[in-house]
Amino acid sequence: MIELVSHKLCINCNLCVQVCPTNVFDSVPDQPPIIARKEDCQTCFMCEAYCPADALYVAPQSHTDMEINEDDLIESGIMGEYRRLLGWGYGRKSNSELDTAHKLRQLPRPYQS
Repeated sequence: MIELVSHKLCINCNLCVQVCPTNVFDSVPDQPPIIARKEDCQTCFMCEAYCPADALYVAPQSHTDMEINEDDLIESGIMGEYRRLLGWGYGRKSNSELDTAHKLRQLPRPYQS
């Protein structure tokens, strides 16, 4: 679930607002977007993946509120971790060959009548 839009790192590009499939964010003129509908977050990580400033933190535990500290997240290097793992961004090596999501299609489907 989306937990943080960092006011220290955000560059106000609003890409997160544009890519969010469930319209979680609202744009604010000359400021970072706000998390307006947190309960609608599907923990898809699209906002974090597209954020060019690594200014978003999506907690992998969906639908669980958690205490976070912006400075601790920035210092730990966890901000933008998903984007780094994907290899998205200038100067990063693409890691798409490591993605195993395609294996989900190989799982047996339950019988449907």
